[in-house]
Amino acid sequence: MTIEKAAAIGGGVIGAGWVARLLLNGIDVSIFDPDPEASRKVGEVMKGARRAYKQMLPGGLPKEGKLTFAKTIAEAVTDADFIQESVPERLDLKHKVLAEIDLHAPANSIIGSSTSGIKPSDMQVAMKKHPERLVVGHPFNPVYLLPLVEIVGGAQTFPEAIEVAKEIYSSIGMKPVVIRKEIEAFVGDRLLEAAWREALWLIKDGICTVEELDDIMRYSFGLRWAQMGMFQVYRIAGGEAGMRHFMAQFGPCLKWPWTKLMDVPEFNDELVDLIAGQSDEQSSKWSIRELEKIRDDNLVAIMEALSKQNKGKGWGAGALHKDYTKRLATLAASTTSKAAAKSKATKPVKKIVKKPAGKRG
Repeated sequence: MTIEKAAAIGGGVIGAGWVARLLLNGIDVSIFDPDPEASRKVGEVMKGARRAYKQMLPGGLPKEGKLTFAKTIAEAVTDADFIQESVPERLDLKHKVLAEIDLHAPANSIIGSSTSGIKPSDMQVAMKKHPERLVVGHPFNPVYLLPLVEIVGGAQTFPEAIEVAKEIYSSIGMKPVVIRKEIEAFVGDRLLEAAWREALWLIKDGICTVEELDDIMRYSFGLRWAQMGMFQVYRIAGGEAGMRHFMAQFGPCLKWPWTKLMDVPEFNDELVDLIAGQSDEQSSKWSIRELEKIRDDNLVAIMEALSKQNKGKGWGAGALHKDYTKRLATLAASTTSKAAAKSKATKPVKKIVKKPAGKRG
């Protein structure tokens, strides 16, 4: 399915990331966000996204879609083929916003929610017209670079809506993964939450600092996860006997007191001050925008490197990155050709003025 017009409801970090990915794929977007700073914030994200895409496509970017700031949700979703909702994680707010989207959006449009953990069935109850077209479309930040999107259907979601959603997200260079059973926080955030809980305990108990924990991740298993994930890495760790040997060897460790995963440290001012203070010490020399640039440069470099693996076919996210940049380059070339043809067709014909006989210029 090709998106002719998209709508974004909510222009925060995630909403603006969706806007950037859509616009840089040449799709017109109408956005609604009541924040008076929304235009500036979206503009900042667009600057970062354009910068990253220029590194990915040195030959030139496709013509950007047109961005329109709507005054109401109704105005934003009118005639939209695809709508992505990215408002804060409050069920009452989701209900209010989705009910209004449902009331005014075309009946055949797909509605994706960027929720990080709310089940779609719990959101659909507010939609009185067409709840069957709502899916969770949970991305990862930065949305304009990281390709994964978790798709989750609710009790009222039609299977056809999930298939169309897969086509839509794929058409803008994403890797859709359909979560087989509806569950809070889906898969990605459950894994992140587990690591986050354990990390808070390690800092609180003085086992390591914020910077040391980040170093342990980024200099070791983080590099493995970036290109093979968890289970493929562990399969290798099992040696020639593979996964069965790995599980037999390390399975008993699950009963050892290696984790406080099921316990939660008291989330009080003391813990916040500890984490925030160490974070400031680690990273305050860079602004958030500078850190975003560093992050984006690194992500592009990693995906570019992975795109050259597997005998040039690409590996993991690199294979998808290779196909995505190729498609965008083709789109850019097509746009340039059309613009050149239009310019040639509308260029005025130069008149030849015949000079009077006997005069030489």
